[in-house]
Order: sequence, then structure tokens, then C-alpha cells
Amino acid sequence: MYQYTPFDSEFVKSRAAQYRDQLSRHLAGQLVDNDFRPLRLQNGWYVQRYAPMLRVAVPYGELNSAQLRVLAQIARDYDTPSAELIERAQSTQDKIGGIDAPKLTTNYGHFTTRQNVQFNWIPLDKSADVMELLASVNLHGIQTSGNCIRNITSDERAGIAVDEDVDPRPYAEVLRQWSTLHPEFAYLPRKFKIAITGATEDRAAIEWHDIGLRLLRDDEGNVGFKIYVGGGMGRTPIIGTVIREFLPWNQIINYLEAVVRVYNSWGRRDNIYKARIKILVKAEGQRYFDEVNEEFDRILESGAHHTIPQVELDRVSACFVLPPVDVVSDEAQEKAEQALLAQAKADKEFTRWLQQNVTSHQNPGLRVVTLSFKRLGQAPGDATADQLAIAADLAEKYSSSEVRVNHDQNLVLPWVRIDQLAELYQDAKAAGFARANVHLLTDMIACPGGDYCALANARSLPIAAAITERYQDLDELFDLGEIDLHISGCINSCGHHHSGHIGILGVDKDGQEWYQVTLGGSDGSFLSGPSKAGKVVGPSFAAAEVVDVVEAVLDTYRDKREGHETFARTLNRVGFDVFKAAANSARNTTARAA
Repeated sequence: MYQYTPFDSEFVKSRAAQYRDQLSRHLAGQLVDNDFRPLRLQNGWYVQRYAPMLRVAVPYGELNSAQLRVLAQIARDYDTPSAELIERAQSTQDKIGGIDAPKLTTNYGHFTTRQNVQFNWIPLDKSADVMELLASVNLHGIQTSGNCIRNITSDERAGIAVDEDVDPRPYAEVLRQWSTLHPEFAYLPRKFKIAITGATEDRAAIEWHDIGLRLLRDDEGNVGFKIYVGGGMGRTPIIGTVIREFLPWNQIINYLEAVVRVYNSWGRRDNIYKARIKILVKAEGQRYFDEVNEEFDRILESGAHHTIPQVELDRVSACFVLPPVDVVSDEAQEKAEQALLAQAKADKEFTRWLQQNVTSHQNPGLRVVTLSFKRLGQAPGDATADQLAIAADLAEKYSSSEVRVNHDQNLVLPWVRIDQLAELYQDAKAAGFARANVHLLTDMIACPGGDYCALANARSLPIAAAITERYQDLDELFDLGEIDLHISGCINSCGHHHSGHIGILGVDKDGQEWYQVTLGGSDGSFLSGPSKAGKVVGPSFAAAEVVDVVEAVLDTYRDKREGHETFARTLNRVGFDVFKAAANSARNTTARAA
């Protein structure tokens, strides 16, 4: 992990102190709401449906156990609204279409698709205390909100993936430092998101970002970037376009400054729906690309450029050395593999856990293990204070005190010895983290939706809970195979519904909660195929119809698949219309039953 310098730590602490002063003046009536709002947003503080929401940045997804423990402390001690507020909020959670609304929960954190952690119930008058607590372990909420460059995300297996060409973490850290409080880009037309990967498989969904960066090597072994620009979800889902096939790594800041500077100049500020860079790229195309490349040339010619020195990359890269994991000898590795094989033969659940939750590592004596937080009775992405503390224990015991937050809202242990897998399994099972559903249907992505978010048109969590309840049988889940199900409560697409094999979007229909279903989306992973947006299945569905629609789609898949063909491949081969007909048939069946 990156090691904060004294300057880095003091910067974060001074920012927390600055926020305390701003909050004190606001609470004293000296700073009115309109003036305080941009200040709190710059530190990750929103005001949601019932209470403030804090978004904590987790740069490129890395956390250490000390940071996890502080997040657990915040969940336990500060994510605690009054009983009166909870009662008032819960009273608004009516059934939708016969589906019970989940009980609103407190004392937890929520992992997002962009590797942040959110808290939904922290009282505003306690927010400065929380900021100081975060700063004590080098965490903050800087630029997790606002029209600026947001938290830079990456591959959960960065630095350890077997298919990786270049470790993206040092480059992500350099870009984080460059973009933090950048004076020129503090007021962009809209929020701006960057994702970076160095692997063959795209586990960071880079083509769905304003800028997507793919590290690679040319024929001579030189490191550079393939750059995508103009991706994004929302009302107009667009896949990013390649603007540069290969840019030498040391020029990346100069080129990104050109990309963002031209966007900052041309981007729409008069229409929030047309302000993202994807709209500019779609409208201007090659003209925009030409202007970016001309601006890049001007930056280089001016002498006021930010070409990254090798010594700076070396300094940052030194922070990402291998942690002190004992080397597993060839003999011990072979012995451990034999023991795992024997245990797997005797324990079906363990076999499935090894298959779904454990993957290979660059070091053959290590494995990468996903802790699944997806379970019945718990919203996707949620982790209680106790669960966060237990995850910290597991990280310290098995993973050199490090975890990763992944795109699918789970936690990943990146440094697990192969001879400790069996013991880890037992501890993870006791904690409820060993359900072997990673990449299966119930490992769904979902935003908090209308239960918490003031922007949502509909609630995500009751739908997620109903689908999870319907598909509890692991035999059935394994028979269905790997399926991405993504749920968003509104068109802002925080649940990335566009990229799901099955996507569900909450919509408002005459003041009622309805749901639009899409099929065939992809985030660019090997499982999903090339990045693309799913196609809409007819008119929206009532809440009571959604689970039946999902079941009808999956029944069609089972009927049409060939051998062990995945859902995504069957859909592509058979065609969208067959599945659309099945979904609409389920609508009619549900209506007749009602």
C-alpha cells in the first residue's frame, strides 16, 4: 500500500481541522446553508432523504486493517440516529407490490461500486469528529462529491493478478496526488471519474468511465497507456472511445490535463443532463479529439508541463513492494494443495468456496480470497460495525493487514497463503463471509435506492431482497452459473444497471415505484464480453412483477442454453427477442394471478 508521508498526513489532518471550523460557524448561524453546502460537499458530506450521508474515499480500493477498524468505530459510535428519526423514517417504508420494505439499518458502512465507503446516519453535529477520526488513519472524504475529479478506481487484483502487464497502483497514486484539489479542475461542468487497470481482463469497468486507462507494454517492452474517453452511464449510457492507442507513461498527467482542460472549456454548464464529457465526445467526435491532441502539444511546447520523472515513479512504486508474507516452499505448497484436494472431496461447500471465492495469484504460494457480504437479510454492499471489525481481524491474520474493496461491493484479501486457506475458510464461515456465491446471481450489485437516497425514483433494496430470497438454493445458483445482476434506484445508475447481464432500474410512474428491466449489458470482463449497455425489455414492470420477470428470463436461459453455456453467451446466441417475450409473458402471468 501507499505509505503517507508526513506532508500527506498533515494535509489530511489540516483539512479536517478546516472543516471543523466551517461546521462550527455553520452551527453557530454564521455560515448559512447555501454557503456551507459546497464546503461540506467538498469533504464528502451529502444530505440524503433522512440524514447526512458521508462518502469516504478509498483510493484504488486499498485499505489496511487499522483503517477498517476506524470505519468499524465510526459505524458503531457515530452511525447512530435517534430512535425518533428511525421511527419516523421507518414509517414511510410502505410495502411495494406486496414486497415488504426492509428494516432500515444503522451502525454499518456501505461499499459502493466505485470503491468508496458510505455512512447514512451520522448526525451533522458529529461530522467534524468523524473527519478527525478518519484523518488519524489517513482517510478522508475529499473529492468524493462535487464537479471535480473523483476517487480514482482500479482493479481489485492490482499488483497480484496473473493476467497483469503492469501494476497500476503507483500510477493511480501519482494521478490521485495530481488531481487532489487541482485548482483548474475544482469546478468542472460535472463530476469526473477515472478508472485504471493493468490487466488483460477489465475488472475495473474502465470503458464505462469519463476516462479509462489501460496500462500495457509495446513490442519493445515500454510501458504506456491506452486511453478511453467519454464513457458513462446515466440517462445516456455510452461506452468510452479510444483517443490514444499508446501514450508513454510519463506523459499521462500532461495528456489528462489536455483532456480535462478542453472538456472544462467546452462542457455544458447550462444543462445538467448534457454536462458530462460523454455528451461532448458524442456531439463533437473527432473535433474534440483533435483539440485535445493540439492542447497536449501546446502543454509540451510551453515548458510548463508535468512530465513524470522516473525518480518520482520509483519513489511511489517503492510503497507497493510485497508485504512481509512468508515464502511458501515448493514442498509446502504441494502438501497444502494435496490437503485442500482431500478436504474438497469431503466437503461440497468448501469445494464451491474454492471455486467461486478463491482465485490465483502472481505468487504461486498465495491466493486471492473474496469475502462475500451478500446474504439474506443484508443489503448488497452493507457491512455492520462488527463485520468490519471481523474483516480487520481476518486481514491481520491472513492477508498482511490489507483488504481491497472491489467493484462488486465485497472485500478481497489479496495476500492469503495457500496453506492457510482451510483455516481462513472456517473463520470466514463463522463470520458469515464464506457463502460461495461470488459472481453468481445473488452476488448482485445494488445502490441504497429510495430507502436512503433523496434522488432515487424507487427503492432498490426490497427488490434485491426479494430476488435473494427466491434464489437461496446454492445448487440452483451453481446450475445457473455466473450472472451479473445490477440494480439502480434511479437513472444516475449508482448500481450500474446498464452493465448488468440483467439490469433493473427504478422509475417513477405517476408517483408510483416501477422498474425497467434491461438484458445483455456488460462491464467488459471476460465473463460478460465487450462492454455494452443492456437493451430495455418493453414497458416498466410493477414491483410485484419483477421477481417473476427475472425467473422467467432465467428459465428461458435454462431451456435454451447448450451444455455449460453461460447466460451471457446464450442470450447473445439465441437473441434478445426470445428473452424479451419471456419477460413480458411473466408480466401477463403475474397480472392474471393478481
